[in-house]
Amino acid sequence: MMQYFGHRRVIPGRAPRGAAVSSGGMDGGMAMTASQERALVDRARHDPDAFALLYDPYFPRIYAYVRHRVQARQDAEDLVSEVFLHAVAALDRFTWRHEASFASWLFRIAHNRLANFYRQQGHATTLPLEPATRQPSPDLTPDEFVLRDEAGAALHAHLAMLAPRRREIVVLRFFGDLRNREIAAVLGLDERTVAAHLSRGLLDLQRRIREASDREKEEAGCAPTNSH
Repeated sequence: MMQYFGHRRVIPGRAPRGAAVSSGGMDGGMAMTASQERALVDRARHDPDAFALLYDPYFPRIYAYVRHRVQARQDAEDLVSEVFLHAVAALDRFTWRHEASFASWLFRIAHNRLANFYRQQGHATTLPLEPATRQPSPDLTPDEFVLRDEAGAALHAHLAMLAPRRREIVVLRFFGDLRNREIAAVLGLDERTVAAHLSRGLLDLQRRIREASDREKEEAGCAPTNSH
């Protein structure tokens, strides 16, 4: 069973993995090529250590995607654990079709797990984030830490106001770090539709952020931002 050390996986019986990771992705290090990833997927069908090398670069992306879709941190961690456990169990049924196959397949599992979660909970598909409980980074002053959390909560609130499809695509693109082709595969859409939703979603998000900024300036007695 996978456990957590901060936002990182710990395999029982092994020391926690630190920040220095060689497998790439958003986690740091050199990104894998498609051929390297395909070889790891093939190995992982019978070698848990190979799956660990896939887990490391994908965990931050899956976690970021799920975390911006649920309220409670514990729910997010439980869902991410379910995603990877399901991936391990279903890996024999995975078929490599192109370089984006594995990412699309993994995020599709996450997308479906989220859908199941919302059906079971019987609530809307986006909730406000709970207050941050993590420890401040030693690289940040207390004021900087508070400002970062406030900015994150504000962004989440703006995302929650987007139309559901646009919100899903924006989160997959910028928190899941998926390309349009991969998003299309996850959601069963064509790339043009994804691009259109992404463009409109970003414009809507930009407008909402600008309007919120103008309201804050008006309350502070400053001139609002000019709209174009």
